[in-house]
Amino acid sequence: MKRFVSILAIAFAIAANAANADDTDYLIKLSSIGLKNKAQVLQSFSVFAENGVSVKVSEVTQEWIEVKNVDLSKKQIQDLQKNKNISYIQPNYKIHLINNFKGTKQQIAKIKKLQWDFSNGSLDGSVDPTSILDNPDIPEPVVPQFVGADPLTINQWGMIDNGLGTAWAQAGMAPVVVAVIDTGVDYTHEDLVEMLWRNPFEIPNNNIDDDGNGFIDDTIGWDFASNDNKPYDLTVDMMQLMLGGGNPGHGTHCAGNVGARAGNGRGIAGVAGINNIRIMPLRFLTERGDGTTAGAVQAIHYALNNGAHVLSNSWGSSGENPNDPQNFALREAIALSQAKGSLFIAAAGNGDENGVGYDNDTSPVANFPASYPDDIIVSVAAIDQNNNLGSFSNWGVNTVDIAAPGVKIYSTVPLGRYSDTVIDIPEQQLQVTWDGTSMATPFVAGAAALYWSKHPEVTWKQVKDVLLWTATPLDSLAGKVLSGGKLNVDHYMTY
Repeated sequence: MKRFVSILAIAFAIAANAANADDTDYLIKLSSIGLKNKAQVLQSFSVFAENGVSVKVSEVTQEWIEVKNVDLSKKQIQDLQKNKNISYIQPNYKIHLINNFKGTKQQIAKIKKLQWDFSNGSLDGSVDPTSILDNPDIPEPVVPQFVGADPLTINQWGMIDNGLGTAWAQAGMAPVVVAVIDTGVDYTHEDLVEMLWRNPFEIPNNNIDDDGNGFIDDTIGWDFASNDNKPYDLTVDMMQLMLGGGNPGHGTHCAGNVGARAGNGRGIAGVAGINNIRIMPLRFLTERGDGTTAGAVQAIHYALNNGAHVLSNSWGSSGENPNDPQNFALREAIALSQAKGSLFIAAAGNGDENGVGYDNDTSPVANFPASYPDDIIVSVAAIDQNNNLGSFSNWGVNTVDIAAPGVKIYSTVPLGRYSDTVIDIPEQQLQVTWDGTSMATPFVAGAAALYWSKHPEVTWKQVKDVLLWTATPLDSLAGKVLSGGKLNVDHYMTY
């Protein structure tokens, strides 16, 4: 009886202050005792209400729960942490896209004066003028067909720079899965549909959780932002993108860099767009480019529990306040990635609010998770076609491992399109290209997958070590990144 009273005390401590809540969300880790009483703990949170305000509770993982709509004082948090059912409590920290695609202040001022007509055909079509409001149906599996060269590879300077044609000749046939943890993927895209991971234990469209993993009809992945089985890459309309930022197809662009199908006679080719490499789309970032720690942790757990060898992560947050609890939930998820031997590739960050890169080693706002010290992480900076570090790219000889192509990158975008330009309005001298450490990250994720297809017997540590050993040294990267060089897939695949 005493134990149940202590559980109710948790609910009372939260709900008593809920009437003045500011919609703060918390992540709470249950102790071993709390796990034994999990059903009672969840029930005590969810049913208790004060002044008509209820507390919403949901499970994040087996050990972590999310508690929404609360406003806790430091004293209340301290009281909760003393409760024997709880081992840790932290805010459900916000996580965002690394890239911010909106225009500069001067460009926005010009745009606001325009009465822009999206039907006049002046836009280049890299992003559809209207939001994609509905997720399309998940297509049936397609058997890859190698029919000839991909006509748009001439636009892919990063692929050409890495000698992919020669590298592919060295690839193996072992199956490798790359989880693209992002804004979703256009899973109907002609260059991606053949490359999708398919859940072998799930029967499509029968509304049954066939494999018992807690997700119904998760045939190609999951959407943790909307909590459904259609991780499609939703976008915002062009005006919203220009004025306030958002998602122009970020996850689809990343997926194309990882593994757009090579040799199908259409579009482009990704680094790992051949053989048995597959893309697992996992969406936790919304069309506004926003997400939470809970969504990121769930996506990471899903990827690891469903056999992903490589996790591509072009997202993060700038800095962790030393006066706040650390993001222990995210750190634990990354530690699980290391325990399971799945490489965690992460974007180093795109600089400050003015887009100027900085040193993650010394900055109080180093980009996370890329700057965490976990060995499993490969942190990626961005270079341009002239082998210069992107002006926006973060660096750090202790925290950033390698650089890869990340300026004006041509890849897949939603609605079956291809582009290296997000926004292009010549009349207003407004152009935003696909630049960022976000673009560089999937190059490295694809390279790791390609290497693993040739060497399925090696450990993640060997995959990472050879990746860094084979980097091409550059003067511009000396003292900037650990390897001192840029990705060289051709060289990588000869080992």
